[in-house]
Amino acid sequence: MLYRKISKRIEEYLSSNSNRLLVVTGARQVGKSYIIRQVGERMFPNYIEINMEEDKLGDRIFAEAKTVADFYLALSIVAGDKMKDKVSTLVFIDEIQAYDHLLTLVKFLMRDNRFTYIASGSQLGVALKNAQSVPVGSLSIERMYPMDFEEFIIAHGVGETAIGAMRDSFNRNEALPNALHSKMLDLFKKYLLVGGLPDAVDKYLKNRNIAEFRSIQNEIHDLYAIDASKYEAEYGRRLKVRRIFEMIPSNLENKKKRFVIKDIENKTWKRSDDYIDEFEYLISAGVALEVKAISKPSYPLIENSGKNLLKLYLNDVGILSGIFYRNNIKAVMTDINSINLGSVYETVVAQELRAHGFNLYYYDNKKNGEVDFLIDDADNLSNIPIEVKSGKDYTVHSALDRFLATEEYNIKRAYVLSNEQKVFIKDGVTYIPIYYVMFFNNESHIVETL
Repeated sequence: MLYRKISKRIEEYLSSNSNRLLVVTGARQVGKSYIIRQVGERMFPNYIEINMEEDKLGDRIFAEAKTVADFYLALSIVAGDKMKDKVSTLVFIDEIQAYDHLLTLVKFLMRDNRFTYIASGSQLGVALKNAQSVPVGSLSIERMYPMDFEEFIIAHGVGETAIGAMRDSFNRNEALPNALHSKMLDLFKKYLLVGGLPDAVDKYLKNRNIAEFRSIQNEIHDLYAIDASKYEAEYGRRLKVRRIFEMIPSNLENKKKRFVIKDIENKTWKRSDDYIDEFEYLISAGVALEVKAISKPSYPLIENSGKNLLKLYLNDVGILSGIFYRNNIKAVMTDINSINLGSVYETVVAQELRAHGFNLYYYDNKKNGEVDFLIDDADNLSNIPIEVKSGKDYTVHSALDRFLATEEYNIKRAYVLSNEQKVFIKDGVTYIPIYYVMFFNNESHIVETL
C-alpha cells in the first residue's frame, strides 16, 4: 500500500459535513481512484463507487440522470442495498466529467444532503470549460499529482523520524551526514528512473525490473497521447494537441527549452494565440506542467506572467527518463560526462514544486539571461530564484548573478540545487543538495473552489 499525502485531506473532507463536493482531479493513472477508494472503504460501511466513463461506454444508466430523483433511481439499480444514510453511505463518482450534466447536478445533490459524496475527474478543467452550467459554490477542487519524492522514499521504508530530522537540517541550512547523503542521492537518482506514477512505483518495489516499470510508463504515455487525439476528434477542429504533447521531450533538449511556435506545424506566421486550446488541454488534463516566463519579477509573480515564451514539462520524470534512456540506468545512476541530465533534473524540480502548491515561472530577460525557476516568497513579499544543476560546475550561474545584482528586484533568497552534499551560502545564494527540494512547500496554497 503506497502512502499518499492527499489521503489526509480526503479524510478531513469526509469528516467535515461540507456543503461542497470535493473533486480530486489530475492526470490519468496518478492514483486518484485508488486513494479515494482506500479511504472511503475504511471510513464508510456503505461504500458505493460508480465510474462514469465505464457507464458511458456500457449501460449508460446515468446518461439521463439530470434530476436528483433520476440520479437516485439510477444509483439504486447498481447499489440499492447500500443506500442508507449520510453518515454511513459514501457515493464516489469516478470520472465525473464523462457526463456534463452531472457537474450541474452536483449542486442539487449536495443541497439534498441524503448521502456523503466525493468525486474524481481526469480532465475536469477541460470539462468545466465546456460545461453548459458550472455549479458555482458547489465544488472544491484538489489537484493530485504523481507521487512526489517524499512519498517515494516513504515507499522505500524511510520513516517519519528520519524525514523530520532531514527537514530540520534543511531549515538550519545544514548538510546531511555522508552515509545519509549517499543514501538520499541514490534514492533521488532512482526516482529519476522510476518517477511517481503509482503503478510504476509499485512494480519497481516488487521486482526491481526496469523493463517492467518502463513498460507501464510507456503505456501511460501512449494513453495520454491517445486521449489527446480523442479530444481533437471530439471537438472536430484541426487541433494539434497530440503533436505538441509529443514535442515536449525533444523540446526540453533544446537550450532554451521553451516552445518555438513555428515548429509545431512548420508555419512561420503562426503565433501562440493560435494554439491556446491545445496548451490549455494539456495543462488542464494534468499531463503537462506549464512554466511561464517573467521578464521583470515582482510579488506576486502571477501579475507579471505572459502567455508567450511558455515552457512545458511532462508531468512525470520517469516517463521522460524512459523516453530518453530506455532501459539504460547508467545514464542516470552513473556520472557520464557525455550525457547532459539538465532537462531531467529540471523536470523533477518542476514536478516537486507543482505538487507542493507552487505556480511555476522562470526568468527570461534579454539583458540578464535566464534562470530556471521563480517562486513567490510570501515571507519577504518578493521572489525566490532557483537554479538546477546536474553537473560539477554548479557554482557557475552568470544569469542568476545578474538577476541578484538587480537591486529593484529586492531578492532576499536564492537557491542552487545540485548533487553536492555541502550546504553553504555565498554571495546571496544558498547551495543545497537537490533532494532538499522535497521540503519546498507553499504554505499559503489553498484548495480551488467553484
